[in-house]
Amino acid sequence: MSHIKFNPRTLVLMVVILAIMLMRVLIVFNTEALSFANFSSVGAVALFGGAYFSNNIKAYSFPVLSLFITDILFANTIYKSYSNGFLYDGWYWTYAAIILMVVVGKYLLKNITLTNGALAAIGVTVVHWLVSDIGVWYNNPSFTQDLAGYWNCLVLAIPFEFRFLAGTVIYGGVMFGSFQLLKVKYPALQRKEILSA
Repeated sequence: MSHIKFNPRTLVLMVVILAIMLMRVLIVFNTEALSFANFSSVGAVALFGGAYFSNNIKAYSFPVLSLFITDILFANTIYKSYSNGFLYDGWYWTYAAIILMVVVGKYLLKNITLTNGALAAIGVTVVHWLVSDIGVWYNNPSFTQDLAGYWNCLVLAIPFEFRFLAGTVIYGGVMFGSFQLLKVKYPALQRKEILSA
């Protein structure tokens, strides 16, 4: 007889992440290529992983893997012109940003409230803005390679970051709201110290 215990919480958390990332794919494929640029579920997925997975491997790997899968899909289809043959230039800065966004979720969403959620959404947007735009600025001939050039890159990114914040709030509302409702209906989804989600 097996001693492996099944944890439905982990499965449901993964399904919620996959469903939201699928929504990201469907929205991007059904709009003009850049009309939804940065209106993304990435920030919400990072916060969700940080808030609900007590196991650090799962908290970081599920958001990173979901981003990687969708990035590979986009880099080989509708964003192929922006691809460098693998993903896109500076992709590693985006992945560093998502790891830091999970940290924001782990610390700001230990207690999930509307106020903490708003602060976390702003926090991940700032992280995304400051870190992922290094990949846009660095070695880009459109910007001087100094602090002034980086600042110019950040200023130009502000409209995209407002979209990122909106995506984080909307997708986050769906993710957190649906999981909270599921926890009320199915008590097995509550966090248990013996079984780490």
